[in-house]
Amino acid sequence: MAVARAARERDLVYPEERLPWPQTILMGFQHVMAMFGGTVLVPIILGFNPNTVIFFGGIGTLIFIAVTNRRIPSYLGSSFTFIGSVLAIQGGSTGHHDLAFGGIVIAGAIYFLVGVVVHIAGINFIRFLMPPVVTGTVVTVIGLALSGAAWANYKTEMITATVTVLAAAIASVYLRGFPRMLPVLIGVVVGYLVAGADQIAGGGCAAATAGCHINTAGISSASWLGAPTFTFPSFSTRSFSLFWFIPIVLVAENTGHVLAISGIMKRDLSGMLGRTFMGDGLATMVSGIFGGTGETTYAENIGVMGVTRVFSIWLFVVAAISAILLGFIPKFGALVLSIPVSVLGGIELYLFGLIAVIGGKIWVDARVDFSRRANLAVVAIPLILAAGNADLKIGDFEINNIGLGALSAIILWQILRPGHIADGGDMGRNIFEPEAVVADA
Repeated sequence: MAVARAARERDLVYPEERLPWPQTILMGFQHVMAMFGGTVLVPIILGFNPNTVIFFGGIGTLIFIAVTNRRIPSYLGSSFTFIGSVLAIQGGSTGHHDLAFGGIVIAGAIYFLVGVVVHIAGINFIRFLMPPVVTGTVVTVIGLALSGAAWANYKTEMITATVTVLAAAIASVYLRGFPRMLPVLIGVVVGYLVAGADQIAGGGCAAATAGCHINTAGISSASWLGAPTFTFPSFSTRSFSLFWFIPIVLVAENTGHVLAISGIMKRDLSGMLGRTFMGDGLATMVSGIFGGTGETTYAENIGVMGVTRVFSIWLFVVAAISAILLGFIPKFGALVLSIPVSVLGGIELYLFGLIAVIGGKIWVDARVDFSRRANLAVVAIPLILAAGNADLKIGDFEINNIGLGALSAIILWQILRPGHIADGGDMGRNIFEPEAVVADA
């Protein structure tokens, strides 16, 4: 009671504090709802088992809390950064899941090692290799490279897909409070209801081959209780060549998330970035070993913390345990897998576009000067490689358009940086500094 009273007086609950258990449980479940739409969408796109994915989201969150010494309040869920590489190595959403899991484990291991280096040496070496013009480009490359997959699903049934994407966009703009943080979930629910109504009425969604058809048979045949399905990875040269660049994006993403929490909470967490990367990397490795997706901290949950101003680690322990329990309900997984392809296409159009735009936001926030020729080249060439679906194969080694875009941005910057600096250019505003994020917040 003393903690709750002190929290009310200062209008903020710190990570080491705990509200009364009834409030803690309810607010913890609220975080489950916030991450739900994004976390369950990724396994549907990739053909992974939703129960396994959400189970390891909970396990990964507990790992993250332990590695960060209970100081970073965050929930770990499915990362969209892995989608392009997983689809490439699988050849779509079916088959070769083991190779995808191997790539996820490799990316997690690289990310963990990056965290070790950052923990020892600090963040400056990352800024040297990947200033804002590079990190923004890599993020935008991912969004552009995924656009073809989004449109392929969207056009299977354009009415349902359009209703879905409009519902998500309208929710993100016009709703207020907590519902505004759930545009993906709202879009999926609205699209699902529209498809279901049409299917019941005997319209176009009634056909099993239609893009808006709901597979109700899978739901009815699934049991209520059952253990998550574990699948194990295989490794190949392609696993490395298609997944090596993913930690670049995760570094930028999670740095922004941690410093955003730091700004809202008015507590400097920049010294914890190394542990953050290690925790996320270890959680990703564990998830990949047993058949889950790559993990990342979720902006949706940071939004909830910004509204509630409650940062108690216990909320995320409750959220993690709730996710683990959901993993033991196969009927939940069957319901997720019944979401029509066109509904996925509508949400993908929205989300993948947002990924591309977030790259642009990094440039704007860092005040990247596009009157400088070096910045123009570092951005222009990778974007065309991504949009043009470029692909490089040398034996078993393959770099797809996302990897080529990321690699070209990093190499171009190192080639052009000396001339850029000699001409009086700078590297842009340092997005890895806490004060920059606080000012933006």
